[in-house]
Amino acid sequence: MIDLKKQFKHLYTASSKLPEIVEVPPLRYLLIDGSGDPNTAQEYQDALAALYSLSYSLKFAFKKQGSDYPVMPLEGLWWVDDLSQFAYDDKSNWRWTMMIAQPNIVTQSAFEEARAQVSRKKDLPSLSKVRLETYHEGLSAQIMHVGPYSTEPPTIEKLHHYIEENGWQIAAKHHEIYLSDARRTAPDKLKTIIRYPVMRRQN
Repeated sequence: MIDLKKQFKHLYTASSKLPEIVEVPPLRYLLIDGSGDPNTAQEYQDALAALYSLSYSLKFAFKKQGSDYPVMPLEGLWWVDDLSQFAYDDKSNWRWTMMIAQPNIVTQSAFEEARAQVSRKKDLPSLSKVRLETYHEGLSAQIMHVGPYSTEPPTIEKLHHYIEENGWQIAAKHHEIYLSDARRTAPDKLKTIIRYPVMRRQN
């Protein structure tokens, strides 16, 4: 059994009280880009359908070959083109990359074969937009948020303060790792890791 959550336990567990610095190695992902409010945009729902369909198709294909592994949690990179326009109460201008980590046995050819298989079974408008890439965050600061996504701002603020007070600066996009299935978990029990790649602040 290949289990990335156990292999990289420090990347899929975190304290909800104290931020921490972790080293994130290069990891392979299925990724898809889009924009719009995740609560209302059809593009977002289409993106998730494509990601999960491909992830499960790959899992079952490798299981038939004797290599089993669990499908990893959904992750997301979030940003806006103009940071002065960033607002939690209006997500219409949000941009995102949704992603699911894959074990290294998932090759480009296996990915293309899975996509062809999914396309024969399902009509998924975003299937052609998914890509297989390595994403390397490197040194990062992270914290666990417990509760609804709408209550994340104080947790994010705590992480920002930690980064600034310890001489770091944010080096790349806001990253969230969704450890809970929002369809099956009470909002107050949702667990989300919030992470930012960091670099030493330049004086």
